[in-house]
Amino acid sequence: MKRSKALILILLVFLAACVGRGEQGVSWQLAKATDLGEATATIVAATSTPPHPLLTYLPPSPRPGEPYLTPTPDNPRDAPFIRTKSEYYTVQPGDSLSLIAYSFGVSPQLIIDANDIVNPNFLAVWQSLFIPAPVLRESGPSFKIIPDSELVYGPAGGLFDLHNVITGWGGFLGQFKEQVEGRELSGAELIQLVANRYSVNPRLLLALLEYQSGWLTNKDVHPDSLSYPMGYLHEDWQGLFGQLSFAANELNRGYYLWRAGWLGPFIFNDGSVVVPGQGINAGTAGVQNLFSHLYPYDQWRTVVGEHGFNQTYHSLFGNPFGVAVEPLHPDVLNQPDLQLPFEVGKTWSFTSGPHSAWNTGAGWAALDFAPPGYAYGCVLSNEWVVASADGVVVRTDEGVVILDLDGDGYEQTGWVLLYLHIEERERVGIGAILHAGDRIGHPSCEGGFSTGTHLHIARKYNGEWIPADGNLPFIMDGWVSGGQGREYNGTLSRGSVIIEAYFRRGLYNQISR
Repeated sequence: MKRSKALILILLVFLAACVGRGEQGVSWQLAKATDLGEATATIVAATSTPPHPLLTYLPPSPRPGEPYLTPTPDNPRDAPFIRTKSEYYTVQPGDSLSLIAYSFGVSPQLIIDANDIVNPNFLAVWQSLFIPAPVLRESGPSFKIIPDSELVYGPAGGLFDLHNVITGWGGFLGQFKEQVEGRELSGAELIQLVANRYSVNPRLLLALLEYQSGWLTNKDVHPDSLSYPMGYLHEDWQGLFGQLSFAANELNRGYYLWRAGWLGPFIFNDGSVVVPGQGINAGTAGVQNLFSHLYPYDQWRTVVGEHGFNQTYHSLFGNPFGVAVEPLHPDVLNQPDLQLPFEVGKTWSFTSGPHSAWNTGAGWAALDFAPPGYAYGCVLSNEWVVASADGVVVRTDEGVVILDLDGDGYEQTGWVLLYLHIEERERVGIGAILHAGDRIGHPSCEGGFSTGTHLHIARKYNGEWIPADGNLPFIMDGWVSGGQGREYNGTLSRGSVIIEAYFRRGLYNQISR
């Protein structure tokens, strides 16, 4: 009964845009959950309803007996350097335990245990720390769990009806509510909020939640899962919103590190390190990275193997490679013409080079600009942020405006711009059709985390954050973004002129239109 219920839900999820509930017939009964393209063709022919635009991104279903395709294996990568000897390190000004641990390729917990650190948030400058050598374990499995398009919130997730799926299963999640940022949100609204902000597929988040706590299918859940439904036991990430945010951030971290050429290793709390398996794709690296924070090494190998999380995903939604959008973007991808996001005749400060688009794991896709003025902190500004290109506003959130540049009305397709820290006062509304230079709103500290009034701007293509320091940099009014190998450090260059990011208003970080 449960499997039949799952199959019906899958069809509702992907094909509701083509056929209404009142039009269910023989074609619904014959279709399989994984036969998406075939089922769609049958229903469209029967009803003369044109297919939903997002369905054009999905692959045709394989013929009977034909295997589903998996992503082209990643090019072979050299093994990362792994320390084999213990060392001592002297704490420097500006250090943190997490930064030190990352630089030595070990977990913070390993350093805490080795040095009997009582308060990991307090390190004394010039303090000497013993850094144990990591324990190198067998390389990770090369089993591919999901395609890249199943991790990012792109075309493959654009038709997913989260509310109907959750309601259909009738589990604990369907009745759950939680206060988030002064609003009471349902379970579906919480997952959607996290998916939107991090650009992580809500279908993947739902499958992960089910695997970790059974909230989707079970009415009664373990009391311990109420505070930590994803199983990450940290007081800073309590509740469903906190746990999903942590999960989305680590999914993104693994995904975008892999896309940037990261070699590993995955780092476990017990001191183990694991070099990723050869041939995995970025989507699989993201899932493996998340689970490395949730399980010890021996259990992790099972969880990320064929008989772990993969089985839960298949039982809920079928084969993820059946709806893969490969590749997510063409080999030759060009950014549309963009202008600087402020008005002509104004001079702003370039305050941050390439850094994460959302939280800390979403690639180095964002740049920051601060409005004119000498006041520091979160101050009121009457300066205007403007559209960098023609587009349609498809979503607003706390401090957020999303501008869809291809005009199809979907955040999950084509080029999209994120404007963050846009004050609610005089902020543009959903559905507004803007031309380059039209006003969007005022810079502020609203939304995300901010210590000073500024604009945070980032790009996505088909749901994937596009790094500002990679092969496709920002180009705005001829200014080209560049990185310096460290987050927030970077430049804008035009011809022979180079402007370097600086976190305050300075003599050399001013930029004008």
